Amino acid sequence: MLKEIQSTGNKDTRSGFGDGIVEAARKNSNIVALTADLAGSLKLNQFIKEFPERFIQCGIAEANMMGIAAGLTIGGKIPFTTTFANFSTGRVYDQIRQSIAYSGKNVKICASHAGVTLGEDGATHQILEDIGLMKMLPGMTVIVPCDYNQTKAATLAIADFVGPVYLRFGRPSWPIFTQATENFEIGKAQFFSEGTDVSIFACGHLVWNAIQAGVILQEKGISVEVINIHTIKPLDESAVINSIRKTRCAVTAEEHNIIGGLGDAIAQCAAKNFPIPIEYIGTKDTFGESGTPMQLLKKYGMDVTDIVTAAEKVIARK
Repeated sequence: MLKEIQSTGNKDTRSGFGDGIVEAARKNSNIVALTADLAGSLKLNQFIKEFPERFIQCGIAEANMMGIAAGLTIGGKIPFTTTFANFSTGRVYDQIRQSIAYSGKNVKICASHAGVTLGEDGATHQILEDIGLMKMLPGMTVIVPCDYNQTKAATLAIADFVGPVYLRFGRPSWPIFTQATENFEIGKAQFFSEGTDVSIFACGHLVWNAIQAGVILQEKGISVEVINIHTIKPLDESAVINSIRKTRCAVTAEEHNIIGGLGDAIAQCAAKNFPIPIEYIGTKDTFGESGTPMQLLKKYGMDVTDIVTAAEKVIARK
């Protein structure tokens, strides 16, 4: 039951990355970390303390950082680039496309401060297009974990995975509700409940909101299937198809523009295999603004009550 999924505390997902890369580096001497003047924000202090010779401070030169990372792979290194999500994608898209994706380089693009929960920094930093940008690149794996534990596990998993990866996480303190001992399997959806009335597919911070919405819906007598699509690409199409064949409708929830992100990935899968009504939770073709994370989630229609309303609406459309 969803009500049995409890938070064991709050912690930012970027700290999951910081702890994960240190553990990965202890296991593999080829792992190196690069940053664009944001070591503290990306929680790299422990990595720098333990592996100073494997840390490269690139300064505020993100495009150069991507080029350096691509070059390091030729010598067998496994570079993890680190900066804010806006600067990890929009600012350096050409370098990623040409030097990393097209060339199939084993670079891990690790992006913090994504979405509106970045908060007070405002629209210029709150990128809401990055999932779409990165999943359209051939060969790019796109991962959006849901809490501290899963971000740490995902960081360990991508260290062993061969190929370019985009790992997206955030700044705010957020509930921890997955188990620290859970393995992270790239491309495999995570089910938090099984149901027959509606499928709720979520990623990142909105997985917790989806779980809370599911509890409310269950109390109303609605059978809910809550699924964490932590890997946007490659999408776990079998999990999606099996779920929507049962429920015959879906809600998608993401801290991202509904154009080009998780919702579009689910809709494309459904259109090809089992067309159903879908309601989208995310920003609606708009930029963000300055505010607290919770204020912005509410303003842009991404809080718990919005997911509940969307579920009830899509059920009525069946």
